Amino acid sequence: MSEDVIVVKNLLKKFSDIVAVQNINFDVKKSEVFAFLGPNGAGKSTTIKILITLLQPTSGDGTIDNLSVIDNPSGVRKIIGYVPQMISVDGTLTAYENLMLMAKLYDIPGSDRENRIDEVLSFIDLSKQKNLLVRTFSGGMIRKLEIAQAILHRPAVLFLDEPTSGLDPIARKNIWKHLLEIRKIYGTTIFFSTHYMDEAEEVSDRVAIMHLGKISAIGTVEELKAKTKKAKATLEDAFIYFTGSSLQETGNFRDIRRTREVERKLG
Repeated sequence: MSEDVIVVKNLLKKFSDIVAVQNINFDVKKSEVFAFLGPNGAGKSTTIKILITLLQPTSGDGTIDNLSVIDNPSGVRKIIGYVPQMISVDGTLTAYENLMLMAKLYDIPGSDRENRIDEVLSFIDLSKQKNLLVRTFSGGMIRKLEIAQAILHRPAVLFLDEPTSGLDPIARKNIWKHLLEIRKIYGTTIFFSTHYMDEAEEVSDRVAIMHLGKISAIGTVEELKAKTKKAKATLEDAFIYFTGSSLQETGNFRDIRRTREVERKLG
């Protein structure tokens, strides 16, 4: 796991006179599970939006598998998958119909679409629900279908924005079981944000903590915990050490409303 698949160099993003991202630098290795943490307003979401080509940086650059998010955004989109926090499947369609729509959007050859769809449905244990309307699915099933959509074209990097938000502990473990299998089988790099410290601590190869537009710390969970010089430190202790607050203490009305809306939709 030595090859860099994501490289961020001197990335800067301003909104008028507000600096959201301040000349940050970091890299992510091929097949790495990389957790991206930060309080609300730290610049974390802005950075992710730049990497998935939804925002243009003010200066600097980011590359995904050697493709620039500035110079070749269409190329980047072809080799990444993205699972947003908000629901991204159509409840009025079946699981198969949702996947067929994505297969066409990703320009998967017509001769290969059925095989790809059957493959991902089997992989995420939804083959029996193939022809059921998604509005009848549980929250965990919806998340699995969204992941299936995102890996249908076998991306080099899978970006996930709080992939288990609103799910119960059993569903969370089930989602990560599949995500780690995806990494193992396809060599996919997984880049995710989360508000669950135990989740990040359990599954991450490395963690980056962002604060006030800068990368405050980056390293393995054990490396970050060691820097607190606290006996039996947790990742949350490290997060507080580097940011001065816990994720549970942050958030505004809009953030809370969005989280509750996701939880309501996922049941």
